[in-house]
Amino acid sequence: MYYIKYLKVKIMVAVVTGGSRGIGKGIAEALLKKDFTVIVTARNKGVEIEELEKVYNKKVIFVPCDISNDEARKNLASFVKENFGKLDLLVNNAGVAPRERKDILEITPEDFDYLTDINLKGTFFVTQELAPLLMANEKSRIVNISSMSAYTASVSRGEYCISKAGISMITKLFAARLAEYGVSVIEIRPGIIETDMTAKVKEKYEKLIAEGITPINRMGKPEDVAKCVVSVAEGNFDFCTGTVIDCDGGFNVRRL
Repeated sequence: MYYIKYLKVKIMVAVVTGGSRGIGKGIAEALLKKDFTVIVTARNKGVEIEELEKVYNKKVIFVPCDISNDEARKNLASFVKENFGKLDLLVNNAGVAPRERKDILEITPEDFDYLTDINLKGTFFVTQELAPLLMANEKSRIVNISSMSAYTASVSRGEYCISKAGISMITKLFAARLAEYGVSVIEIRPGIIETDMTAKVKEKYEKLIAEGITPINRMGKPEDVAKCVVSVAEGNFDFCTGTVIDCDGGFNVRRL
């Protein structure tokens, strides 16, 4: 048992889905530095989580979880309940890109289901599963990592855009439902972030940035998103719920 209920020690517990690499790993590390105990989930542990374990010892706990799988979601909730009895922060970060970028006239039902089962359905039901542990606290928080693709049409990855637009509505729905229990729900929309997900199209993005697609003239880093999450985790947005934070180098700014 990680949770020692007889000691009057306030342990701040966070779950970060998809935390084994990229943005999720950056978020997990930032929360560890703020003395959270972080439960990192992913389908596979990966070398980067093993490195975090060496540095942060028992503060980081890996729980294998494919959020598209109902049994895996229930096992995650059971683990948190049995070992900690509560949850202070849920960061819904887990998500995948299309296996292959296809025109929306060519996407198959299998393509669509693969992506939305994880990005959209998985996020909804893992939040539902963990909600009782969040509701039991006086104050807890949910952060949903969506994307600028929530409102930006990319016809070569339409299923991804749809999944991220759905995350925006998930944010509003749970914000409305859980507010009475002191649970605030915040959406963070990363822009062009330098991760393994964007590595294949990095040259394209760097060219667009050089041409001025974002006012801030660089790609984002996972730590840029992590700073936003930490600010929410520390209570700086506690009078906000259903709110969107654009972490995108100013991409959202309309200019003439």
